[in-house]
Amino acid sequence: MTYDYDSTSRTVKAGGLTLHYHEAGPEGASAEAPVVIMLHGGGPGASAWSNFGRNLAPFARAGLRTLLVDQPCFGRSDKPELDKDYFTYSANAVAALMDELGIAQAGFVGNSLGGGTATRLALDHPAKAGRLLLMGPGGISVNIFAPDPTEGIKHLFAFNSAPEPTREQMRTFLTTLAYDSSVVTDDFLQERYAQATDPEARLGAARMGAAFANPAWAERTMLWREAHRLTQPVLLTWGREDRVNPVDGAFVALKTIPNARLHVFPHCGHWAQTEKFDEFNRLAIDFFTH
Repeated sequence: MTYDYDSTSRTVKAGGLTLHYHEAGPEGASAEAPVVIMLHGGGPGASAWSNFGRNLAPFARAGLRTLLVDQPCFGRSDKPELDKDYFTYSANAVAALMDELGIAQAGFVGNSLGGGTATRLALDHPAKAGRLLLMGPGGISVNIFAPDPTEGIKHLFAFNSAPEPTREQMRTFLTTLAYDSSVVTDDFLQERYAQATDPEARLGAARMGAAFANPAWAERTMLWREAHRLTQPVLLTWGREDRVNPVDGAFVALKTIPNARLHVFPHCGHWAQTEKFDEFNRLAIDFFTH
């Protein structure tokens, strides 16, 4: 069975939005196969496939029905004007997607922005959320030692706010995400730059940014204030050298979430699913299947 972009690509109308996602599962699996939904980060040019495309096959082969979802304002999903904070808006969209697909409950992998969405979904729609694997998640982390905004967030803002963002700005941002900058190949750089400078992608980034800048919605993004309400098993995963959401941000969540544990990957930045591909897959699949 192949797990390439085109063969796994799906589109559905849910909650008034057109949402794009990728789906794969074990061959011959029943509708009762456990479901894992992966939610990507929020950097320029990000998408479900860019973040998790390589991870789809190992999860599917492990018996998990796996969905990689383009969150609103990203990838091939709609780029609407938001009427509430981003985490709530995206969580509601994913909940509507689950309803449309007949998925009663799923485990979640949330990277950065996607970690915030997964957390908000678990708080607002607790029956829909099983186990949560949160990778350097936004909203739930509180930096104790690292300054705000962090190095990675500064570079993200610089790219998104530039009238004509450059490839060098993209390279600077992407290398901030990785411990080993060699993972940012010229081909990968060009792919992300082309995605990020597409007019639709720039519109989505602007609308997401406007939601985070709205002071009326700021409290809803401070997920660390509500983390104590999470009842699901939570696996916090962090790259020790993360320069976007540094590892010291994990400790408030670890202290306040009742059923949380923390795994730190050494020699790893913000992309554990890429830089620690085999180790991450083993850890995550074991978490969702045992």
